[in-house]
Amino acid sequence: MILDILLSSYPLFLKASWLTLKLTAVALLLGCGVGLVIAFFRISSSKVLNYIAHIYITVIRGTPLIVQIAILYFGISNLVTLSQFWAGAIALAVHNGAYIAEIFRGAIQSIDRGQMEASRSLGMSYPLAMRRIILPQAFRRAIPSLGNQFIIGLKDSSLVAYVGMQDLWGTGLSEAASNYRQLETYMVVGLYYLVMITIFTYFVNRLEGRLSTGRTPKKQPKDNSVAA
Repeated sequence: MILDILLSSYPLFLKASWLTLKLTAVALLLGCGVGLVIAFFRISSSKVLNYIAHIYITVIRGTPLIVQIAILYFGISNLVTLSQFWAGAIALAVHNGAYIAEIFRGAIQSIDRGQMEASRSLGMSYPLAMRRIILPQAFRRAIPSLGNQFIIGLKDSSLVAYVGMQDLWGTGLSEAASNYRQLETYMVVGLYYLVMITIFTYFVNRLEGRLSTGRTPKKQPKDNSVAA
């Protein structure tokens, strides 16, 4: 019976899967921008910026995502006319930004302070040293945590269905309501999510492996030759 739903509804689910991927990609891209800014606020010497970042992270991490989506979606709609896609993407970006900010903050602070001091002693400005020296290393260290957060973001995107968006989960709800085969339909939807996350995990692991290549110096072969 699951095979019947797979064969009969795959064009609809493929279209919904593509929408889910686009929504997740846009939301995470915006979330990375928000997270990086908030991370700089967190490590800033300014108490005002640090306080703003602390309040933002506390509120976002302390309230359910579905509540945030509903508040942002209906709140934005009252101020500016946005499509469901962009309203959902902004809501997800705001949510993921809080977690990404902590990932970036931890990665930046894990870099030895001596590298920043050495860069400044060479005449680099703070922003230039951060961009050329600190951030590339911090990003490399953040890859595993970012990959996990991106996977969570992909699964969390299903909640936009509850504000009317026909993503993968929203399409699954509609199909289950029309064919009265809820269990089989939800299992098919879960299979689509599993395939997308498996593929994404594979590429994240490849990226992590590629960036880690060359970290450990190769051992030099022993010279067993005997001097004459």
